Amino acid sequence: MTLDELPDRYSTILCDVWGVIHDGGRLYPGVCERFARWREEGRTLVILTNAPRPADRVERGLERMGLDRSLWKALTSSGQAGIEALTHPVRPVGFCGLREDFEDLEAHGVCFASAQEPHDEIALTGLDEQRDRVSQYDADLDDWLQRGMTLHCLNPDRIVVHRGERVVCAGALADEYERRGGKAIWYGKPEAPIFDHALQLAGNPPLDEVVMIGDGPHTDMLGACRKGIDAIFVRGGIQEGEEYDWSEEFGDWRPLMTVSGL
Repeated sequence: MTLDELPDRYSTILCDVWGVIHDGGRLYPGVCERFARWREEGRTLVILTNAPRPADRVERGLERMGLDRSLWKALTSSGQAGIEALTHPVRPVGFCGLREDFEDLEAHGVCFASAQEPHDEIALTGLDEQRDRVSQYDADLDDWLQRGMTLHCLNPDRIVVHRGERVVCAGALADEYERRGGKAIWYGKPEAPIFDHALQLAGNPPLDEVVMIGDGPHTDMLGACRKGIDAIFVRGGIQEGEEYDWSEEFGDWRPLMTVSGL
């Protein structure tokens, strides 16, 4: 089976972003055409991303790359889910990630603690501008652990491909924190709440009419497996050129098909 042969019964498509729609800087070839075809076929498309950014910023980024806004119905992000958690109620939290992410969260109501202000939570959007390996955060991890910090991981991805380069994400740092005994709260795929929200945005279709498209075995595919929906595995993202050995946590579930891109 190919994407051109996707059965009509899949009326709702949940689609990942990085590794499926773009590589961090450019749309992949054929994406606009594929989305336009799905729209013509009457399918509902909801974009579902683990980006640690507000949904409106992700949408603007896709439009700047050339993806027309009329091609999808709705978009939700792990960053948006994290913002909701960090602002209900509003309280001072620490931060780890890029400066632009700090500014985005602050603009959407997240209150960041000053240097001396007491806090016991950290908004984690990723690695910072100076350090690109988890091993460079040993001192921070030990300090957070000693202080009993809770990490709010706004991007569960461990690795993404940015313009051909593999980039370490927030999920890898949260993994290491949990390995050392710390507490992390995860937002985004494969957790159920972000799938539930995406389905709500799609109008709560029957699960047997939904298909997830993504390149992350332990985010997109595992989330679909747990939710009980079908999925299409894109091997052109983080798994480019590699066969994936589906582990026991997937049970008998397997993707509907594997493709190299849209």
